[in-house]
Amino acid sequence: MIAVVDYGVGNLFSLSSSLAAIGAEVVVTGDADVIRAADKILLPGVGAFEDAIAKLRASGLDEVVCEEARKGKPLLGICLGMQLLFEKSYEFGEFEGLGLIEGAVRPIADVIPADYKIPHIGWNALHLVGEKSPIFQYLNDGDHVYFVHSFYAADCEKNVIATSEYGAELTAAVAKDNIFGCQFHPEKSGPVGLSILRAFAEL
Repeated sequence: MIAVVDYGVGNLFSLSSSLAAIGAEVVVTGDADVIRAADKILLPGVGAFEDAIAKLRASGLDEVVCEEARKGKPLLGICLGMQLLFEKSYEFGEFEGLGLIEGAVRPIADVIPADYKIPHIGWNALHLVGEKSPIFQYLNDGDHVYFVHSFYAADCEKNVIATSEYGAELTAAVAKDNIFGCQFHPEKSGPVGLSILRAFAEL
């Protein structure tokens, strides 16, 4: 069973529908015991980092997610959920993340040309980095996925498993042992996105 963490910030319906579409057993929950009993954890997120990390901590689910991940349970963060996995975010201030992956979340405005639109919205090709990650087992280099973001994961080169070009090579996905993150939205990325969720469900 995959537990989709419900802490008040996330695209829960689309994610649960996509997981159901690939035949995965899924539960959307804010119950710590259900999350502990699940085989895998999916951490969604939309909106601002400060608000999301505050709500996650207020719910007490930050500790549950970290404990389970450190035990070796597969964890996948999506979009803002991926950014929460890092040590810090510099989104309108400086905020502490979950610290499960080394690195920081920074504005894409710092690295892309001034005439590029922010947020970065749309379909972009994935460039796979290093040995293919288990969650990308059904992907090919150059497959397209859907992004919506104004910030990106930086200072995390050793854990980058995919990048995407938007005026600069931006982090598209990361992995550290059993912990995975996708900056893009698999649930909005058609068959390619479903193949990523399927691979995660099969871990």
